[in-house]
Amino acid sequence: MGRLLLERMKPAHSHARRAWLVCGLLLLASAINYMDRQTLANASVRITREFSLSQEQYGNLEAWFGYAFAAGSLFFGVLADRLPLRWLYAVVVALWSGAGFVTGYADTYPHLLICRTLLGFCEGGHWPCAIKATRLLLDARDRSLGNSVLQSGTSIGAIITPLLMQALMTPEVGSWRGAFQAIAAIGLVWIVLWLALVRRNDLTAAPDATTPSAREPSLWKLILSRRMLVIFAVIACINTTWQILRAWLPKLLQEGRGWSESHALYFNSAWFVATDIGCLGAGALAVWLARRGLPVTRARVLVFAGCGLMVTAAALAPFTRSTPALMALLMLAGAGALGVFPIYHAFTQDISGSRQGRITGIASVAAWILPAWAQRGFGWLADTTGSFKTGFVLIAFLPLLAAGILALGWGRDPQSQSDQPRTP
Repeated sequence: MGRLLLERMKPAHSHARRAWLVCGLLLLASAINYMDRQTLANASVRITREFSLSQEQYGNLEAWFGYAFAAGSLFFGVLADRLPLRWLYAVVVALWSGAGFVTGYADTYPHLLICRTLLGFCEGGHWPCAIKATRLLLDARDRSLGNSVLQSGTSIGAIITPLLMQALMTPEVGSWRGAFQAIAAIGLVWIVLWLALVRRNDLTAAPDATTPSAREPSLWKLILSRRMLVIFAVIACINTTWQILRAWLPKLLQEGRGWSESHALYFNSAWFVATDIGCLGAGALAVWLARRGLPVTRARVLVFAGCGLMVTAAALAPFTRSTPALMALLMLAGAGALGVFPIYHAFTQDISGSRQGRITGIASVAAWILPAWAQRGFGWLADTTGSFKTGFVLIAFLPLLAAGILALGWGRDPQSQSDQPRTP
């Protein structure tokens, strides 16, 4: 995988070099996005105690983050197709960093809920901007790998966050506030790098990739097309699994298995290393299979299904008594749970080049409505049963279901003009 990535980063012309440079900045944006998001999960036990929250109330924080994320994705998705991406992306990062910073001042549960809702809305702009950027920069064969680089930033951010939270939080329960604010400030550094390194023409597509052709259906026909319906079902499944694992893993370890906060945070960091390996490996494997003659769609579906099978390990994890087995099962499930995302994004990029921002935003509504409802339901289930076991079993098989939907519903490889490499 590493060799393949290096090969793709040894381009024959300046545009390809710039493309991979911008992909590197997108990776950093994803990392910061997840750092601001994961602060809550890593301080979840402290915050639950400070505000005397039930599991359902904690799930409600994640639920409203999800509802707002869906709305923000749709809003910024429209803007991404209409405004210069270089400036819009910088504004989006500034907004979510500000929302993360003010969360440190929340002193009641309603205030905390408002702050998480604002954070979700503003963070919703990341994926429409980022996926449109990789759609403009890379051809169809390379997008799975480019999306892996982009998506792997989420794991990198989540790897770093537990370590930073461990270093920044003191035995004082409320010390999570300063940690939230310190992490939120990192977004300002990215904005400076982005504006300094990305040129105006780096994210300018060829005219045929930004203007709908006479043969391209209307937006409503795209939304109601078979492939978009497949996209809606797939993202609802895989994001429900991922968001539950991401948000509840520290609680499972501390409240469900009796781990200390420090041990749970260190493992959480290691868990995201495994997810990053799965993410990069999935994208690289899909590209490797396609370069060796396998049709692009078939290569993607095979890798997606393999990742879905790995996620089923989450169903066994809560029942094992062995700590090493628990860790191994959770890491295997995590690698598969994030590995499906770069493949999913590559499928969305086949639908419409001229409307990529709106396609991503609209798909994000499906991506977050079910997971947001599931967050609260997962908390209610934990309160009702006194255990996280049932919830983990329910979400473990959703990515495999999504793989079946892709295999049966997607159809043949795209052959459109916009799937060819962009010429500088």
